[in-house]
Amino acid sequence: MIDAINASLFTPIGEDGLIGIYLILNGLKVTLIVTFFAMIIGSILGVATTLMKMSSKWYLSWPAHIYVSIIRGTPVVVQLVILYFIVLAALDVDKITAAIIAFGLNSGAYISEIIRAGIQAVDKGQMEAARSLGLSHGATMKEVILPQAVKNILPSLGNEFIVLLKETAVIGFIGGVDLMRAGEIIRSRTFEDSVPLFTCALIYLLLTYIFTFLLSKFETRLKQSD
Repeated sequence: MIDAINASLFTPIGEDGLIGIYLILNGLKVTLIVTFFAMIIGSILGVATTLMKMSSKWYLSWPAHIYVSIIRGTPVVVQLVILYFIVLAALDVDKITAAIIAFGLNSGAYISEIIRAGIQAVDKGQMEAARSLGLSHGATMKEVILPQAVKNILPSLGNEFIVLLKETAVIGFIGGVDLMRAGEIIRSRTFEDSVPLFTCALIYLLLTYIFTFLLSKFETRLKQSD
């Protein structure tokens, strides 16, 4: 795909800038797709990892601790490259899917710590009261503790989503054409640095502002419901 795009940059369409617009829009689409699905995977992994870490059973808590330590102790770009070129090399997984998995695994470790902090912020009396009413530990976590924890951690989850959005700029390390990679392709073919790079920066800034605004509105509605 990259070779076809590079070849098309030598055509009159590329000279008119239409191919540059296509690259930017396609890169933006890839960035949003990877961010959205990675956040879903990360949220699921985060909840599961938190429950495993808080378990009294060592065969559940230790793997969760090791997973979080490895992910938080290594750069996301290293995780992405290892996953694509080594772990998934024999499976012929496409670059976007590999990026979604890599960023999902990365985000899951951080979300698990966010959720754990939110759960610990809930008054311990909530757990004791629910257990005294006959609810099991799992049911108490699901019906009582987690709903309260979600409200506590919503700002942090929003920040994690924004961080994840910006971290996807390293997809180009495995050859994926995300927003940042699209800007690099345009820059390398037009020998113009300012326009493509500042365009990418502006788009990231606008996306961050939009998501921050929507999150603040959502938080306001939650406070009103209280």
